[in-house]
Amino acid sequence: MLAAPILILLPAPLAPPDAAGGAREQESERVILGLGLVRRAVLAARRAGYGQVFVLSADGGATAGAVDVPGWSQFAASLAFSPTARLVIAPAAILAETDWLERLAEARIEPAAWAAIPNRIVMVAAASTSGALDALEEKGGARDLIAVESSLARRFGSPAPIPAGIDPIVVETPADVRLAERRLMRALVKDTDGFMARHVERPISLQISRLLAPTAITPNQMSVISIVVGICGAPFFLSQRASLQTVGALLFLAHSILDGCDGELARLKFEESRWGGVLDFWGDNVVHVVIFACMAIGWSVSAAAGWPLLLGAAAVLGTLGSAGFVYWRLMRAKDDGGTLFTSVSAEPERPLARVLDAASRRDFIYLVVLLALFGKSSWFVLLAALGAPIYFCLVLFLAAREQFSDTRSPSGS
Repeated sequence: MLAAPILILLPAPLAPPDAAGGAREQESERVILGLGLVRRAVLAARRAGYGQVFVLSADGGATAGAVDVPGWSQFAASLAFSPTARLVIAPAAILAETDWLERLAEARIEPAAWAAIPNRIVMVAAASTSGALDALEEKGGARDLIAVESSLARRFGSPAPIPAGIDPIVVETPADVRLAERRLMRALVKDTDGFMARHVERPISLQISRLLAPTAITPNQMSVISIVVGICGAPFFLSQRASLQTVGALLFLAHSILDGCDGELARLKFEESRWGGVLDFWGDNVVHVVIFACMAIGWSVSAAAGWPLLLGAAAVLGTLGSAGFVYWRLMRAKDDGGTLFTSVSAEPERPLARVLDAASRRDFIYLVVLLALFGKSSWFVLLAALGAPIYFCLVLFLAAREQFSDTRSPSGS
């Protein structure tokens, strides 16, 4: 069995001016959205399942999580415990992303000894590691990617191409920094975003996250901020005045926008955690419950009747029932390092699961805003009083059907 691949970073020497005459950024200044490139490479490689990250550097400036080695012979000595590991060699200025690192780790280049994207990435097959290290140590040692490619070409011949779809970028100029930021920000858009979330909320939350990434604000702090903003909007729904309801609805919308920032920051800075996922999931549901309750109370006071409170109770209990059941069934024991909540179903490809997942998106907030403009946001309680219990029943039905299918399948017998 082959060992996990190993990533080796080659710090660039002092860079000359670029073609336009502008100075290239120094290695120590290459920070992209709050993380230095080497630190980002360490975290991305760890997420992608790489065994270790080495930095070939003579100055001893170690980065947390990386192993500093002064030369190829010292690296070869440290590799003795893992002689069958595939090597991935890149400049330290590479923008490491989990997606292409994973695909690179899974790519097959045998029977070729090595593969490359010139001036960006080199991959050495596990069976060729020993010969490759001998070649890289010759003539004083290859210290940059051009020298690495030349040494391997002399030993093994021309490289095989890196499989299509793997397209890392090297960050050397201010223009490269802007390109790298745009690339990382685009990767934060989720396929599960609703229509309005994708076209209205996500563009705003991404710009907020871009500003916050270099600061010390954590994803969990952003979760708390979004929850507080949402709860602060709830008392405005106690009034039947359109102006006050509109303020409450806009705060509710602001909560939804800010709620996107916690996950964006967590993914940008590799700070995802189970506690963060729990806080995000229950925080959203608490905000919804408090707002539904205030809508019902405001309607009850205005109408001088108790029946709106029954509607509010149905909306609240349906919301809490769905959230509690999904958490108990799918999230309670989940601790695999991925996103805590992805679907209301263990089999999200089922048609009913897709419908329920789509219904759980927060595009309904725009209906609340529209109703609030006319002082009628309380009417949304009627929709929630009908929809939340029906949604809860469908979640229970879906879970029961999945359980029945499991018991009938050969693996479940």
